[in-house]
Amino acid sequence: MQLISSQASPFVRKVHVVLAETGQSQEVEVIEAMTTPINTPDHVRAANPTGKIPALIRPDGPALHDSRVITRFLDARAGGTLYPEARIWEVLTLESLADAIMDAAVLITYEGRVRPQEQQSDVWTNAQWGKIRGALEAINTRWMSHLAGPFDASHIAVGCALGYLDFRHDARGWRAGVDALAAWNESFQTRDSMKATAPA
Repeated sequence: MQLISSQASPFVRKVHVVLAETGQSQEVEVIEAMTTPINTPDHVRAANPTGKIPALIRPDGPALHDSRVITRFLDARAGGTLYPEARIWEVLTLESLADAIMDAAVLITYEGRVRPQEQQSDVWTNAQWGKIRGALEAINTRWMSHLAGPFDASHIAVGCALGYLDFRHDARGWRAGVDALAAWNESFQTRDSMKATAPA
């Protein structure tokens, strides 16, 4: 298998963490790609028509894209422990919430790095940060008991989302007002798979 990848992407990091946690890292060839919403290499578009990463190229089927599809495929391939049926809707909902944090955070990054300065909108950027704050507060209020429970894919997604906030938007101080989540994150980032996949 081949993984179309970018070290800075939190969505790609999710896949790498799942690969590490399920013992499949050595079975995937990583193909690095530099993409933006306005510049997509041909080999990325060939794997995913929307030009987004990650994409997983398989020898026995069509390429898979969207990190949630890829992580669930890899988990099933390894025996299926990260998406337990007993609490599948909780896992998927929390993973979706974490992915929403990543979506908004990546859009803020693109606004500052890709859009010309005279076209950048503080109103739009602040609206994206408002989505992030809402999600952080919801996790801190409603989801800490889940994060304190058995390890699953939603833990990985939340950890990667918070890691990306530290990587790209640390100056915004996401930890303010979400003390329980911040404390959980400090511990979770020390996990071997998280340390091995930290963006640089």
